[in-house]
Amino acid sequence: MADHLGEALRVYVTAMGYPPGTESQRAAMWLDHTRRNGWRAVAAFGNGDAGGIGEIVEQTTSPAEVGNAGLLGVAYGYSGGPDQWWQQQVVLGMQRRGMPPADIARATNSYFELTELHVAPHAQGSGVGEALARRLLAGRPEAGVLLSTPETNGEGNRAWRLYRRLGFIDVIRGHHFAGDPRPFAILGRPLPL
Repeated sequence: MADHLGEALRVYVTAMGYPPGTESQRAAMWLDHTRRNGWRAVAAFGNGDAGGIGEIVEQTTSPAEVGNAGLLGVAYGYSGGPDQWWQQQVVLGMQRRGMPPADIARATNSYFELTELHVAPHAQGSGVGEALARRLLAGRPEAGVLLSTPETNGEGNRAWRLYRRLGFIDVIRGHHFAGDPRPFAILGRPLPL
């Protein structure tokens, strides 16, 4: 991740439509995540067009192995845990919605947090996102996977279509994380895919 952090953050900022400079605010957090239990990352490299997508690679790939191919997409995550801010926020949301404690425990006792999944806009719609998700989640030991994604009108974007195609269902809708005014959906599904 450290070797490709700048490229990965540029894909993230561009795909999410965030203002320039956001990448410098996220860099330390992304690197900190690499030290979490069960962390795994994958990336797609290619020549810049959807027809030239190259290898989907694991985090162990060095820059020399990638060559001159550009980063088209990145995905990472790790094993969720009760000491993590994201899980604490999600559990609070579940409690506020009156979910039974047994259901909350079932959802959060063994899950992989799909923390980030981003594809450069010019490569979206070409299968990169699905390939990254499948590679990232393959062989995970957790019972399920959880993610958060911004709510959109009618679930009308490629991210939502990808998650639904992969079998993700609603866990919480209209959730607000502390410090972010946007509503988010928490989606999940059992593993393996």
